Amino acid sequence: MRDVMNARERSSVFSAEMMMMEVKFDRTPTEKELVYQSKELCRYFIHSRIVREGLSWSDLPEPHGAFVDISVVLLKLGDELECMRPYVYRNIAKQLNISVAVEAVVSDAFLSVATEILVMGITWGKVVAIYAVAAGLAVDCVRQGHPVMVHTIVDSLGEFVRRNLVPWLKKRGGWRDILKCVVNMDSRARAHWLSTAVFTWRQFLKTMYIYLTK
Repeated sequence: MRDVMNARERSSVFSAEMMMMEVKFDRTPTEKELVYQSKELCRYFIHSRIVREGLSWSDLPEPHGAFVDISVVLLKLGDELECMRPYVYRNIAKQLNISVAVEAVVSDAFLSVATEILVMGITWGKVVAIYAVAAGLAVDCVRQGHPVMVHTIVDSLGEFVRRNLVPWLKKRGGWRDILKCVVNMDSRARAHWLSTAVFTWRQFLKTMYIYLTK
């Protein structure tokens, strides 16, 4: 019953955000807008992975406006990253040896992994990796009967963006910059993306080790 109430409360908060925030991608967004956009994109990313696994999570509107193109690119890059190492971004909770029944544990685990991924700097490959981790952990939560934890993951990602990614995103004019990763991608650009993704995978494995040995 408590989980249901929490889910309803968070769904109401999300609806209020939707009504209050006019999302604009044609200019450099404010910090508040960047955090909101990042959370919105996380919801789309997570939903796609939950559906892919044959599960369901209903708290999601259809993508609209500029969100469509950016969400599609984010998912495309996520697919490419996950295809390189199909098992790295699955069973995240098991790899971290955590219970998904406790909100603080889920949030702390996600934030620890996300922080370690960026320890050597920020790239779009690493940002995509963070979204892939969030989605993998969300799938674990839904599969294990704790769908309300998906909101915890989305909120944690929003807080992580506010603390760590907002200045970087602002320098690039916001989320629209990610479109450059696939638009007119020549062989050199593709090689750069793949090398960044491989580095991210290695950093991810190191992150898992660091978390497990704390």
